[in-house]
Amino acid sequence: MIGSVSEILPVKGEPLKVERAKDSAKSQATSERAGVLWTPAESLEPEAERKAPASRKIEFTGDRHEFKDARRVQESLCAPLERKVLRWLAARMPDWVTPDHLTVVGLAGQLCAGVCFALARWFPVSLVIVDLFIALNWFGDSLDGTLARYRNKLRPRYGFYVDHIIDTYGALFLLAGLTVSGYISERVAVGMLIGFLLLSVNVYLSTYTMGTFRLSFWKFSPTEMRILLAIGSGYAWFHPYVHLLGRRYLFFDVGGIGGIIGMAVIFVASTIQNTISLYRAERIR
Repeated sequence: MIGSVSEILPVKGEPLKVERAKDSAKSQATSERAGVLWTPAESLEPEAERKAPASRKIEFTGDRHEFKDARRVQESLCAPLERKVLRWLAARMPDWVTPDHLTVVGLAGQLCAGVCFALARWFPVSLVIVDLFIALNWFGDSLDGTLARYRNKLRPRYGFYVDHIIDTYGALFLLAGLTVSGYISERVAVGMLIGFLLLSVNVYLSTYTMGTFRLSFWKFSPTEMRILLAIGSGYAWFHPYVHLLGRRYLFFDVGGIGGIIGMAVIFVASTIQNTISLYRAERIR
């Protein structure tokens, strides 16, 4: 955070101090007339920094940023059962296992799932093995935050950023592996990735502006999507193609297009809903 000009200019004699005092008095009077609580800029700095040389570099530190954890909303079909299972697992997790360990496990599961999808081009049985790694991804990705809350060792900013940037890398790797497999066309895979990224941006913006972190839309969350992907992978092993209207299509193409349409509808509907809510909350009178 960049400081005031008085923090940057070198102090050379009394006249400059007098000018500072006059400017401070004017600022205080103006703020008081506007009904604003006024505090001199220098008083906001720690004592050690006020005595630091004037030529020091001005650096941003995250400690000065006040962060409030958003309210989590999880209303998916599997949420009630999932919460019970995650709490049960967290209570029985060994002390040496940390949330960071689980985050790495979740990422490794998604990366391995991408590798299995890619290998399915030459070894179709990999489509069944991928289900194991999808389950491993759920275990690590869902349990890391639950364990942190259970042990009361929360790092809201770190956890929010790392968890969701890893989800982005994982989605990219997973869809890349599926594309290499040949069980889905490149255009459909790219469309699914774009849909995922659009929904992610919408979630992050609404979390920042509305203070609510929504993990589910219309009873669907990442958990339900993992279940559908696991079922679809097993089905594609036996039936890589489906017939619709007298034509043959890749099974994952049909499922992917359905997913793209669903994500697009959710994105547009959520955008409209959030815009209306924010407009009403900050209506100009």
